[in-house]
Amino acid sequence: MKILNLYEDEEGISHFREIEMEWKEQLHTIQTTERIPATGVYFIESPADYEYDWHTAPRRQFIINLDAAVRITAGDGEVREIGIGQVLLVEDTQGQGHVSKVVGSKIRHAAFIALD
Repeated sequence: MKILNLYEDEEGISHFREIEMEWKEQLHTIQTTERIPATGVYFIESPADYEYDWHTAPRRQFIINLDAAVRITAGDGEVREIGIGQVLLVEDTQGQGHVSKVVGSKIRHAAFIALD
């Protein structure tokens, strides 16, 4: 399973890449990855006009959009739209960071799974 990753390089510039989540176990007809320890889960609600200028992630975390997409601009200028249900691993906790903007005209709800 591929997921999107936002990370920072040695100069503090953020970039996107796809990373592969390997299947480790099969339970009946379901495949699972290895267990990833998490420190907490929380949910957010962003207004439809939400736009957050350059900022870093407060911690390493998975973000899963539940009902609206978000457009993220990385420090290198690449722009990606993270759709509903897509998994993003955010790791740019230092450096320049990224810009986030809700796509469309809907309030956005998302699940954040903290790893640190």
